[in-house]
Parts: sequence; structure tokens; C-alpha cells
Amino acid sequence: MKLDLTLVRDGRRQAVAVDVRRVIVAGFTGRDQAAVQAHIEELRSHGIACPERTPVLYQKFAHLLATGNEMEVYGPDTSGEAEFVLFVEPGRVLVAAGSDHTDRDLEKSSIEKSKVVCQGMVSSEVWDLADVREGWDDLVLRSWATKDGARALYQEGRLADMMTPDALLALVRERVTGDLAGTAIYSGTFAAIGGAMTCGERFEVELGDARRGRALRCDYRVTPV
Repeated sequence: MKLDLTLVRDGRRQAVAVDVRRVIVAGFTGRDQAAVQAHIEELRSHGIACPERTPVLYQKFAHLLATGNEMEVYGPDTSGEAEFVLFVEPGRVLVAAGSDHTDRDLEKSSIEKSKVVCQGMVSSEVWDLADVREGWDDLVLRSWATKDGARALYQEGRLADMMTPDALLALVRERVTGDLAGTAIYSGTFAAIGGAMTCGERFEVELGDARRGRALRCDYRVTPV
């Protein structure tokens, strides 16, 4: 799956084409295990059977990755999850903002299947990981959900609370065979504010870098078919 992206570096923009051959979705990757447990309890309250061992890795079809602003889903019970996304290329790793959109009804019987019936959205702009290593923990990941026309902050947290990119890459290397070049890795997410999932008609993700005055954004409408 080829994605046409824009690498933003020092205020300049460069077109890059990323060839993604494998997509890995990580889950329950928080550094704070109390926060991880809160997310697990949130999911269990919705009837979702969570794994006993964390963190976990799931695989998603590469052709489901998209940078667009529209998503069709099977039914109304779906929602997004704000994540950072790592694109592993020979010699470098790129960072995007993304959403691991999930079918919540199907998730009750199979987390794995719930991941492969929805697209994985990513920002069209990316950063080089090397450019944001300094100050990485201060980056802020947020999402907003719009339901019945009402937009509300849905998730918010500093990346200091999530597994570092190096730790995430090490986890994937430990559990996945072969060269990671051509792999996109979703980071895992934060619990929803207030613990309630919102299945609405629009989802927005922002990865904010206040130190450098910039952000990566992913924004899409959701249409049940």
C-alpha cells in the first residue's frame, strides 16, 4: 500500500511516498499501568473481553490505511482511537497522527476482527522521528468526537504516559519476524475522558508539539452503510 505523505521539517515540506507492507496495531501500551488498567476496565464495562497479557499486538490489512477525510463503516457502533503512528523505512522512522477506528459491536466477540473491518486513518503530514526525539514526552495527543452535531474533547494525554517509540519498536521486533522496513505501527491509545465511548459522525486527532508550534492532524467523517 503506497501512501503519499508530506514530510514537515524545519518549516519546509517535502513529498514522500511510503510503501506499507504490514500494519501492526499495539494495545495497552501505557507506561503508567494504573492508566492501562483504567482503559481495560473501560473496555470491559462495554462487554469487551480484554487480554490477560499486555501490551498486545494485532495485525491490520495494509490496504486499509488511508489519509482521506471520509470513512464508510458497517454500522453505527464504531469509534476512533487517537494514536501516534510510526512508519518504518530503511534508515529512518516517520511519525504521523492516526486513528485506529474500531467496530465496537464486533469488538465484544473479537478484538482482532474489529480492527480489520474499519480503515486505519493517518495524517497526511509526518515528522521524522529524529527531529522530535528531544521533547518527545511533552508532545500531546488529543481527539475530538462529534455526535449529533455536538463536538467534544474525547481523549487527551502527554506521550510521557505512553510507551516510547524505541520501546514500541523493540516490542514489535521481539514478536514479529522479518525486517520491519515497510511496517506501520499504531501506538495504542488513552482511555476516553469520562470513560464513555462516543460513536459519532466525525473524529479528529491532533498530535501537538507546543515547543515547535506545530501539530499533525487527522480528521474524518464516519458514514454507516
